[in-house]
Amino acid sequence: MTYFPTIENIKKAAINIQQVADVTPLSFNLRLSKEYDANISLKREDLQRVRSYKIRGAYNKISSLSKIERDNGIVCASAGNHAQGVAYACNYLGIKGTIYMPAVTPKQKVEQTKLFGESWINVVLEGDTFDDSFLAAKQYCKTQNKTFIHPFDDPKIIEGQGTVGLEILNQTQKPIDYIFVPVGGGGLASGLIGVVKAVSPNTKIIGVEPQGAPSMKTSIDKNINTELKKIDKFVDGAAVKRVGDRTFAICKEGLHKMVTVAEGKVCQTILDLYNRDAIVVEPAGALTIACLDIFREEIKGKNVVCVISGSNNDISRTAEIKERALLYGKLKHYFIVRFPQRPGALKEFVAEILGSTDDITHFEYSKKSNKENAPAVVGIELKTPSDLAPLIKRMKENNFFGEYLNDKPDLFQYLV
Repeated sequence: MTYFPTIENIKKAAINIQQVADVTPLSFNLRLSKEYDANISLKREDLQRVRSYKIRGAYNKISSLSKIERDNGIVCASAGNHAQGVAYACNYLGIKGTIYMPAVTPKQKVEQTKLFGESWINVVLEGDTFDDSFLAAKQYCKTQNKTFIHPFDDPKIIEGQGTVGLEILNQTQKPIDYIFVPVGGGGLASGLIGVVKAVSPNTKIIGVEPQGAPSMKTSIDKNINTELKKIDKFVDGAAVKRVGDRTFAICKEGLHKMVTVAEGKVCQTILDLYNRDAIVVEPAGALTIACLDIFREEIKGKNVVCVISGSNNDISRTAEIKERALLYGKLKHYFIVRFPQRPGALKEFVAEILGSTDDITHFEYSKKSNKENAPAVVGIELKTPSDLAPLIKRMKENNFFGEYLNDKPDLFQYLV
């Protein structure tokens, strides 16, 4: 029989976790509501004590273990947020834990995991992706006879995450038309489906994934749980190659729609939330707001909830976030510029080829010697996307144009 999270078990989980998980605010957002002509509220799991919803499922699972399982210790794999939830639970319950994280995990997430777990946990950095860490953790678990705490594909995890849905429905008197939920492995979405199906069946749940890691959407489209060969790891909290078998079955039946959002759009959303709402989110936490453009007409006049899943962002990523946002918004462009062999060519390029509001943000000669005649990789930030065509026209007319790199991803990654 296929597993499905029941409202009774989710209510039990809510009682079980109340000592470690905060009831986070459901906050009306005026800016987004005006922009989309809808009543948009944000479920602020970024304000949870471990700065994401993951403490809910982690504690619900770990607290259910037998004495033998607790004494043997636990193991988990995580890109960061599940790790922090597990670490907090291990510390609170006095259980030894080994936590595998990808070697590329932002330093902030690693440090926070150690902070919450203190002497009760050991962090092992392994592999380039969550999936690499997952395999290493499972192997270690098998050889050491320890209990594996799955980040999403476990009934106790799903039921713990489902408590987010209970809170949402308890925090509003109005019927909710749409709930937008970020999807990585699918645990949070599955828990929400369990609540909504039982209590508010007319509410439509929309799952949102990063465009570079569409494991749930691909699986639903193919009607079989499908492992992706390659993913973009940028939205680290929601970038998995394969979703859970349980979560796939639940989401396939319970989601109204599954959509993806470009990483660049996610980055612009992160910047907007910080600059305009003073809200700090990680990339996965911005997914549900980044996708609202897709539903602009559908959500007009509706009551909408966006789950902000976490705020574990590393400030060292700010430059990359801004860069991706500018590239997505067609405001940052890279060229190979071939300077004509005439005196003052570089000065001419700056004074006459660039527009009055264009700004050079990257400049690197391709050769270290004879620079005056060497091509250069030049990054230019524009005021508006419409400034691009006139810029290219001036470059071509004056023999400066070499190649436009933005639409040549392989060359772009090699040169920039």
